[in-house]
Amino acid sequence: MQNDIILNIENVNMAYHTISKETLAVNNVSFSVKRGEFFSIVGPSGCGKSTLLSIISGLLKPESGTITIDDQPLLGPNPKIGYMLQRDHLFEWRNILQNVLLGLEVQHKLTKETKEHAINLLDTYGLSDFKYNYPRQLSGGMKQKVALIRTLAINPEVLLLDEPFSSLDYQTRLYISDEVLSIIQKEKKTAILVTHDIAEAVSMSDRVMVLSHRPAIVKNIYDITLSGGAQSAIQKRTAPEFREYFNMIWKELDIHDP
Repeated sequence: MQNDIILNIENVNMAYHTISKETLAVNNVSFSVKRGEFFSIVGPSGCGKSTLLSIISGLLKPESGTITIDDQPLLGPNPKIGYMLQRDHLFEWRNILQNVLLGLEVQHKLTKETKEHAINLLDTYGLSDFKYNYPRQLSGGMKQKVALIRTLAINPEVLLLDEPFSSLDYQTRLYISDEVLSIIQKEKKTAILVTHDIAEAVSMSDRVMVLSHRPAIVKNIYDITLSGGAQSAIQKRTAPEFREYFNMIWKELDIHDP
């Protein structure tokens, strides 16, 4: 049903221009994201994944094509969309609570109620004892959780996650990706994840979209169905279908092509 679609991207094209040449980054990309869905985007390095996410965020304007959220045209940055970048970008001179409140301050939405909501998020997701600590006092994984809560505090409908675990060691990455998926599900948010990690995409997602080498075109979109019922992202990696999806997407990426 159409009202199940929260985000719709149709025939989006994007090129970068210099004095000497034009480089096509995104070529006629179309897809939709369902409300409450966890949707991942994978593709070869430099194919245009982050460019596509910047377009969806409203930070970049496509040369052609349309993007709608809740059936309304997306014409620029939109409060319904929250963007979590690769790095946590926490300010060292602000404590954790002050960092979490930053987005609300920027959007002029800081009230007694929104502050209480932000504090409740910190309390709910295990950071109540660190509200008045500073970023340098937290581990890399904890800082990424703070960055997620800062994004959630503005109460967006759609979360954009651009390689949010890439700076973490493997063990921490597994643990934090598991926690982040759990938080997003509990908060009933729609999420779009850009990642190079196929296993991460399969274990966290309802669907995975595979992009080609630059310029990015949509090669395939996989519906991910893993047996075993509701499980954590880590547990999903043990499902018998997990390796099948991994291998299909690996072949789809065609990573050995120039």
